[in-house]
Order: sequence, then C-alpha cells, then structure tokens
Amino acid sequence: MGVSRLSRVLSWVASALVGGVYGVAGTIAHSQTWGPIPTGMIVGAIACAAILIAIRVLTHDRGAAVAAGLGMVGMLLLISGRGPGGSVVVENTLAGQIWTYLIAAIVLVVIAWPSFRSVPVATEAEK
Repeated sequence: MGVSRLSRVLSWVASALVGGVYGVAGTIAHSQTWGPIPTGMIVGAIACAAILIAIRVLTHDRGAAVAAGLGMVGMLLLISGRGPGGSVVVENTLAGQIWTYLIAAIVLVVIAWPSFRSVPVATEAEK
C-alpha cells in the first residue's frame, strides 16, 4: 500500500470518527427547544452540514464525505435505540423523525453535490 493510498484511507477513518462525534452531539441536542423554536435541531443540523461541507471541500474527496456521513448516520442509528437503563435518546415523535430524515438528507445532498473542481473555466482569452 503506497503512502498516498494509506493517507487516503486514514483520512476516511478520521472523517468517519469526526462524523460520528458530530452525529452523537447533534442527536443528543436535537430535542432542545427555546419556546417553540427547535434550537437543538437547528444548531445540530447546521453543525453537521458545516462539517460535511468542510470535509468535502478541504479534502477534495467524495469518499471522505461519505465516511463522515456514514459516521453521522451510523451513530444516530446506534444511539437511537433503547439504552440498557431503558432511556431513549431519539423518541418516536415528530421531532425525532424529522431529525433522523434531516441528517440523512443533509448527508445525501453534500455527497451528491457535483464537484466543480474538474469543470473548466472559460476566460476572456478563450472566447
């Protein structure tokens, strides 16, 4: 395995770990509200989208964004079930369902967004 390939695999592992941390933090905070405003869901969604976009832009690697997205969704699913003490982090309510689908949608949009790095840019001299 070459240095470049090892570096790429390590970046995927790091991205999955970072995505998992953001997924856990957002999932725990998603139910916080300030009156009728779901502040936890808003802040959690912005944070998860921001880290996914940052990983995608900084690494120029869709695979790293996929790894981070899998980490987010994987940790969301892992901690959504009933815990050993009977506690539930993501309840089967409208807010819990919105959070689950919102994170999945954010991950899909960031991963599916086209890469503009390979699109040629026309200059005045070429016209």
